[in-house]
Amino acid sequence: MSEQRGYKVAFDPSNIVLTAGATSANEALMFCLADHGDAFLIPTPYYPGFDRDLKWRTGAEIVPVHCTSANGFRVTRAALDDAYRRAQKRRLRVKGVLITNPSNPLGTTAPRADLEMIVEFVAARGIHLVSDEIYSGTAFGEPGFVSVLEVMAERGAAAADVSDRVHVVYSLSKDLGLPGFRVGAIYSSNAAVVSAATKMSSFGLISSQTQYLLAAMLGDKDFTRSYVAENKRRIKERHDQLVDGLREIGISCLESNAGLFCWVDMSHLMRSRSFAGEMELWKKVVFEVGLNISPGSSCHCREPGWFRVCFANMSAKTLDVAMQRLRSFVESTTNGAAALRRAAVPARSISCPIAIKWALRLTPSSGDRKAER
Repeated sequence: MSEQRGYKVAFDPSNIVLTAGATSANEALMFCLADHGDAFLIPTPYYPGFDRDLKWRTGAEIVPVHCTSANGFRVTRAALDDAYRRAQKRRLRVKGVLITNPSNPLGTTAPRADLEMIVEFVAARGIHLVSDEIYSGTAFGEPGFVSVLEVMAERGAAAADVSDRVHVVYSLSKDLGLPGFRVGAIYSSNAAVVSAATKMSSFGLISSQTQYLLAAMLGDKDFTRSYVAENKRRIKERHDQLVDGLREIGISCLESNAGLFCWVDMSHLMRSRSFAGEMELWKKVVFEVGLNISPGSSCHCREPGWFRVCFANMSAKTLDVAMQRLRSFVESTTNGAAALRRAAVPARSISCPIAIKWALRLTPSSGDRKAER
């Protein structure tokens, strides 16, 4: 954890609770911090699985913090205040804010100023902040990843009023490609949270075999540094391939620098600018084109036409086939053909800001199987 944060944060081992993955860590924190019916504020668009992971067994509620493409889906104080007021109108007791940094599905790192603003917000409201940093080792571009714990360290004495209400979730699933090993962690300076989460971890332990293997793996610092660096290089390579391929067919993306996803704007391909139009397009892409992408509505995005595309689970050759299929589909639509013509002219890159929540997969059609071998 220290290595992925550039050794800018010192971790006290007594404040760490190991869990069976980040899912278990997030759920445990909900049990620790919220009673049945209490709420957490989560900026949108957010990982669709949170609706399951945070709510199903805990009884907690999620109140979306609505972010927009106007500022690249960044969190604002006004949006946080609005979500807090909406929760109060529903007579929900807000217990905290949960952020994912880097973001799934946006593929962006939270700017330092935004993290400082969020910390100020939770301090003023007397609530908790959970920072899910499962993608911290995937940042491949500028600005780099900044942990909320780094922001807390810079606050110095001023952090005392909120230090026991800031909690970090981490996992080896993304940074080391070990999702099946189920290794996660909670880091908290709150003794009561650490105590309760430690007791709850009995229901989701990391096996002794896994711990033994990982102790040897993580003890080899040269290997882990080399692995993470190579992983970032490959992620960036595949990211650039996807973004360039989409640009060539007139499809733009939110500018991203981390994670395994691109947030893609396909609104111009919809027959109607509505969520019904979004789902109609999604079904065509899934069942006719053979690409499994995630509609933005599943991530609680309020703007129809955004889709999450995972680019990290396929070879360059397979991604080329995906782009070929998508190009054929775009050419078959009136709006898409016009966008293709515009794409032939050099255009500016947009920085404004894509549920079936699962990653982009290819369903080979008979005509593509030879090309994909």
